[in-house]
Amino acid sequence: MKKNADSAKLDLANRLFFRLYQCSNMLHKTGTRAVEEEGLTTQQWAVLGALSREESAHGMSVGDLARYLMVSRQNLSGLISRMERDGHLTTVADERDRRSRLVRMSESGRQLWAHDAIPKINAYYADVLTDFSVDDITHALHYLLKLLDSMKRIDEASRGGNEAAED
Repeated sequence: MKKNADSAKLDLANRLFFRLYQCSNMLHKTGTRAVEEEGLTTQQWAVLGALSREESAHGMSVGDLARYLMVSRQNLSGLISRMERDGHLTTVADERDRRSRLVRMSESGRQLWAHDAIPKINAYYADVLTDFSVDDITHALHYLLKLLDSMKRIDEASRGGNEAAED
């Protein structure tokens, strides 16, 4: 009986993670379409969203932004460069640590975010979540956070193992 339960759980896990993969791909595809008139991608949307938070008003270091978005510094650096070139971001020396740079939304980036992107993003959310009740959204968020916590635990354990090997 346990073997059947384990097999069923693995089958469901495979289906769950495949659906997450599909959702991620569709988010990039349809989300980018939602903000493409503003010249944005979902990755840029995520960066602007992170920097629009009150606690990020003075900017974020590249490392902190990478950790918050859960992406590599290398991938984020190229994205930041393109967004800075497009006038959406600025980078300045961190007054507390001159070796570190803070990433901030530029004034035009703030205007783009608040006046152009947010209305399109809200319309996208409304469209995607048409058939979801508030309870549905709450439950989905709960389970995604639970899944994310498990993945973070695995990531931290693997990084800890790699760091120990380097010492």
